[in-house]
Amino acid sequence: MALETRIYQKEANRNPLKVLKESINDIWRSRFLSRQLAERDIKAQYRQSYLGIFWAFLTPLATAAVWIFLNLSGTVKLTDTGMPYPLYAFSGTLLWSIITESINAPTSSTNSAKGLLSKINFPKEALVISGIYKLLFNSLMKIFLMVVFIFLFGIGFHWSLLLLPLAIVGAVMLGTTIGLFLTPLGMLYNDVGKLISMGFSFLMYITPVVYAVPDSGLMKTVMEWNPFTPVMLTTRDLLIGATPEFLGYYFLVMTMSLPLLLLALLAYRISIPILIEH
Repeated sequence: MALETRIYQKEANRNPLKVLKESINDIWRSRFLSRQLAERDIKAQYRQSYLGIFWAFLTPLATAAVWIFLNLSGTVKLTDTGMPYPLYAFSGTLLWSIITESINAPTSSTNSAKGLLSKINFPKEALVISGIYKLLFNSLMKIFLMVVFIFLFGIGFHWSLLLLPLAIVGAVMLGTTIGLFLTPLGMLYNDVGKLISMGFSFLMYITPVVYAVPDSGLMKTVMEWNPFTPVMLTTRDLLIGATPEFLGYYFLVMTMSLPLLLLALLAYRISIPILIEH
């Protein structure tokens, strides 16, 4: 059987549409490799952990517990959220953890494979897809926990719960798009990862994660313009069966995310081989 001949060349001066098409084709061709990498990393992540998958919930649950305590003790006075506050805080912190993990996933997956990238030629997009597989695995556990909270607080089943996975996929798409743009910088400078962590710790407080959008004032304007706000609120509304208030803005963010995701994928395709070469 004749062996396939492939010619590798620098892609900087090539047609961007052709490069993007090749990137999408490589995602499809490397689907088995992506799944194998994801399975390996998931098993390694929990192999030597006594608490196992519980670590996926520990940080968001601890954050929510702190805010619940502050609210119950009267230390912090919060506006009405339209639902039991423990459910609001738990769902918000779990959703926020999914978004932040999706932003960090491309950089962490690519950085962890630096040694492999310098020795073996394979589609680099497989690292991105394997990171998404791992993220969806962890997110599935968090979705299950959020649904458990729905029944614990007496809300029960409603048809909008069936749309919840689509909203989670939208949040992952938005986070992955941002993460892909940041990955080349994250590979060049370790400071980028620290700045992202610090920046999103601040961004959490101008997003309706643990408290609702204010009725008036500067913070109301900031939170309403925040592109993460419709993602958080629409997903939470589907969770509890409420009518989504920011549905139009949500669809606008998702519509803009798709072409930006393709652009980010193109930037990743072009930049990673150059960074590995240097």
